[in-house]
Amino acid sequence: MPSIPQSAPHGTSATATDALQPRYGSALSLLASLFFMWGFITVINNTLLPHLRSVFVLDYTRTTLIESVWFIAYFVASIPSAKLIERIGYQKAIVIGLLGMAVGAAMMVPAAILTSYALVLTALFVIASGITLLQVAANPYVAVIGPPETGSARLNLVQAFNSLGTTLAPLFAGYLILGRSKSGTAHTGVALTAAERHADAQSVILPYVIVAIALVLLALVMGRVKLPAIGQANQRTSREGRKSLSLWTHRNLVWGVPAIFIYLIAEIGVANLFINFVSQPNIAAITHEEASRYLAILWGGMMVGRFLGSVLMRRFAAEHVLAAFSIGAFVVMLITTFAHGPVAMWSLIAVGFFHSIMFPTIFTLGIKGLGPLTEEGSGLLIMAIAGGALVIVQGWLADTFGLQWSFLLTAACEVYVLFYALWGSKPTNALPDPHVE
Repeated sequence: MPSIPQSAPHGTSATATDALQPRYGSALSLLASLFFMWGFITVINNTLLPHLRSVFVLDYTRTTLIESVWFIAYFVASIPSAKLIERIGYQKAIVIGLLGMAVGAAMMVPAAILTSYALVLTALFVIASGITLLQVAANPYVAVIGPPETGSARLNLVQAFNSLGTTLAPLFAGYLILGRSKSGTAHTGVALTAAERHADAQSVILPYVIVAIALVLLALVMGRVKLPAIGQANQRTSREGRKSLSLWTHRNLVWGVPAIFIYLIAEIGVANLFINFVSQPNIAAITHEEASRYLAILWGGMMVGRFLGSVLMRRFAAEHVLAAFSIGAFVVMLITTFAHGPVAMWSLIAVGFFHSIMFPTIFTLGIKGLGPLTEEGSGLLIMAIAGGALVIVQGWLADTFGLQWSFLLTAACEVYVLFYALWGSKPTNALPDPHVE
């Protein structure tokens, strides 16, 4: 957890504020493991998609449909997740989310044995629904566990552990999936026989069994520890306050929901098409397994960016840092679109650094000043992660105009994030923030 600024929030002494750090440090450390795990599992998809493209002989549109199903789960499960958390509390909801993810990971075993495209989609939908529940619970919890003015810095710091998971996942999946399959070790354009495709499908069994076991163990740990609860007085106030308040009077939320939605189109499009893009003869001319190592560098840049962002946001306004990073992302995406060879590859890798702070910063700016509406507001922002489902639009653009030209869509997304940073994130009708007891 970042150190608390010396200027305490209104009504709180500096001594009391400083006491928050040791009190909640252990809780944040444990929550960091959740961020790590769902980042790890989500990015396994980045190596899974080119693998499944070969196994099922898919075009880019049907390949990205796999990821679209993943993000449709965010749209379907977000509001029910918020209601579940309101009823049973954060801790029990987190345990249920972890166990749901474990069930989905276990479903990948029969999906691989049967080589079933439909069962793969179902398993990924179940995993993503569990992650949605974790997202709705953990993101606002971290944001309100300390002073509001350091919320963005705090969430960026914990999200850096999410990026640690996303950095390690391509290495894990590259070795256990791509490295153990014919499609992963062959160069682009090599045709596989039906028997080779069926054999390749089996390579997903071991990594998903490992993931399922890890999730069950983490659920057992989360069920036994004691997390600080959102104050009961605050919960009673929230229930009464919601009756007379409207989410739609808060500009930062109204523009923040599409900001998350549009940003996810950019992040997921880059991550899911990265391996196919850099493997092309005119870019890096490498195998999918080799490309997965460079994908790890992209996610590593996101981790570095979040640690740096957490430091910067203790000195500069979060919206100003967000604006600077969105400009950087726009520039490198233009380079990716119009350059060739290693320049295009490294510029695409660089966008990971610039994307790093976008989700956690937009999220904390979006819920700022929502008061008793914080839970519903966070549910809407997590629902907006469904924007990742529109990666299928980039898949269609890649099939129609070419993979490289499709990254102009990503550049356009960065422009909206800049608009949100400069204007849309400014709060209106701010309410007192919730607190943790």
